[in-house]
Amino acid sequence: MSDPLSFITAELDALKAKGLYRNLRVLQGEQGAEVNYDGKKVLQLSSNNYLGLNTHPRLRKAMIDAIEKYGAGSGAVRTIAGTMSLHEELERKLADFKHVGGVLVLQSGFTANMGVIPQVVDEGDLIISDQLNHASIIDGVRLSKAARAVYAHADVNDLERVLKEKASQYRRILIITDGVFSMDGDIAPLPDIVTAAEKYNAIVMIDDAHASGVLGRNGRGTVDHFNLHGRVHIQVGTLSKAIGVLGGYIAGPESLRDLLIHRSRPFLFSTSHPPAVTAACIAAIDVLLEEPQLIERLWENTRFFKEGLVKLGFNTGHSETPITPVIVGKGDLAMKFSDRLFANGVFAQGIGYPTVPEEKSRVRTIVTAQHTKEQLQFALDVFEKVGKELAII
Repeated sequence: MSDPLSFITAELDALKAKGLYRNLRVLQGEQGAEVNYDGKKVLQLSSNNYLGLNTHPRLRKAMIDAIEKYGAGSGAVRTIAGTMSLHEELERKLADFKHVGGVLVLQSGFTANMGVIPQVVDEGDLIISDQLNHASIIDGVRLSKAARAVYAHADVNDLERVLKEKASQYRRILIITDGVFSMDGDIAPLPDIVTAAEKYNAIVMIDDAHASGVLGRNGRGTVDHFNLHGRVHIQVGTLSKAIGVLGGYIAGPESLRDLLIHRSRPFLFSTSHPPAVTAACIAAIDVLLEEPQLIERLWENTRFFKEGLVKLGFNTGHSETPITPVIVGKGDLAMKFSDRLFANGVFAQGIGYPTVPEEKSRVRTIVTAQHTKEQLQFALDVFEKVGKELAII
């Protein structure tokens, strides 16, 4: 009898032949600047833990206290019996933090995009999406019955071309962009996007996963960074990166929150966050407000490391944030580069097609507030050594 899943082996063999097959790195111990993966101590340059909040004493204590008071889990979806006072407290705190009318928290940033997009636009509407938007946006768009168009990455002239050609044909227009693009580290030209949208009365939505805790006052994100409060209608953020815990959220008018409570499928059919996770997220917002020096240190480290890579001759693309790609051009070379860095004590994950185009394969680095200048200089020395060995520089 033939195996109907035999094609999977062929797919895996093809990945191996291209040098793109990867085993998962297994972290042994807590996430930090120096970590133990697969029994080897390395400098971490692949974590989204921008501010080191995942091990912050205030977050640890908040989690422990919440377990003692509320138990391990919530026991139900929010709309039946799973809305706890902690969930409401977190959402109020986030709404105040983001200067919006309402916030709804979901299980991840991915589910937040999938939960909001189909509820805002439907058949007869149009979604216009940046060419390099995150996979979660793409999947959220696919769940909607709205028509879709793509504009060239961060190209507002091309966005205006699409608006001019198509806007009059549809009932509602939704423009979606990442705030910070996760592979290249560049920032969306949000002021110009908003100006273009306002000419056509379009809805503007931003995914601020990699801007939350990084850009804006106290890490409020891209909207605050550009002082566009009240002009960006929907913000999606994450609680899993700079916030240091787990989850995603949708921020906007209170009426949007009310609609999503009644219609958003990821919200309606998923058990709510455990109390400990929710309490730690609340503590993280307090840390952002009361310890701004963490964000200042993050940006100091970013400038130091980015300048060092450029000085060595690496191609770092158009990065403007702590996400700094080192572009090498071929997928197998990116993986080999990553492996050699790891062998020399630096973990920087290789990324190739289909996450990025083959000719833009890279290792992606992310510095954090936890890194010391000495650790970052060590990383630069390793990058120089391996880069020369592989004739990248």
